Amino acid sequence: MDTQEREGAVEPVGDVSEPGRQPLWVEEPATRRRMPDPVRTAAVRAVLVMSLTMILAMVAFLTAMAGSWLSFPMVLTGVASTVVATWAVLDVWVTRQVWNQRNGVVSEPSSSARQLRRERRRARREARAAQRDAARIGHRGADRRLSRA
Repeated sequence: MDTQEREGAVEPVGDVSEPGRQPLWVEEPATRRRMPDPVRTAAVRAVLVMSLTMILAMVAFLTAMAGSWLSFPMVLTGVASTVVATWAVLDVWVTRQVWNQRNGVVSEPSSSARQLRRERRRARREARAAQRDAARIGHRGADRRLSRA
């Protein structure tokens, strides 16, 4: 059975001109959802800032070991860069939280919050049904008493 004949199969990508030859790769669907654009840009920015901070820290360490006059300015730059990197990571977190608040969170079937909501909803439904039944029973009893009087 060819991969194109199966229902819901993924398309092979690459040169498959010769019969019996395996494709170079097969595209598979993503297992996780893609990050929203603002969160992704903040994450890329944070990674760049953190990598620059690591480079500055390494240069500061090496200049300190060499006893160079650049050691002190590099240490100061490294401290400032660490503050900026921390800010960038917090920016990713805050951007993600804001995006989730504005656009909603995709709930997963394994979410415990979803299970709790389902249980609360079921309990409320049962309580309302019991209240309706009690009201019906009480109402019928009142009708019978009026008819007997």
